[in-house]
Amino acid sequence: MRKIKITSGKMIALDAVIGAVLLFLDQFTKYLAITHLKGQAPIVLIKDVLELQYLENRGSAFSLLQGQKFIILFLGFVVLAVLLYSLLRIPQDKKFRILHILLSALIAGALGNIIDRLRFDYVVDFISFVLIHFPVFNVADCYIVVCTICLFLLFMFIYQEDDLKFLLGK
Repeated sequence: MRKIKITSGKMIALDAVIGAVLLFLDQFTKYLAITHLKGQAPIVLIKDVLELQYLENRGSAFSLLQGQKFIILFLGFVVLAVLLYSLLRIPQDKKFRILHILLSALIAGALGNIIDRLRFDYVVDFISFVLIHFPVFNVADCYIVVCTICLFLLFMFIYQEDDLKFLLGK
């Protein structure tokens, strides 16, 4: 049986850089939304399909748990801890590099929304698919949704149960 290399300092540093860049992009787009969209009419990008409109979301995904900041933050920190634990356990083998990227992006998305809740008591949302009346969302939400879908597909079709033993410390 081949020995799996545990995550090195270089890989952790790369994960941190990826997460920091994505977190910066999320926070920068929210800054732009606050400065250019707040109190303004929506900006139509594609008529009857896509708009930029400012929204203060005081709930969680799909506006659930409205006004429950403490519960949402608590759950956010628990998810963040699980993601960080998992990221630090992922081996540095080439086979697992995509997991490093996906978890770094997920952490950036979670942190982006946690930062908003701590700073403003709400999350800044601004992307609206009006074609399907989808809830307004932000860049951090994109990271979370896309990475979750990718992880689901990887765990369903690529990784075998033995590949993920590192999560249990084996």
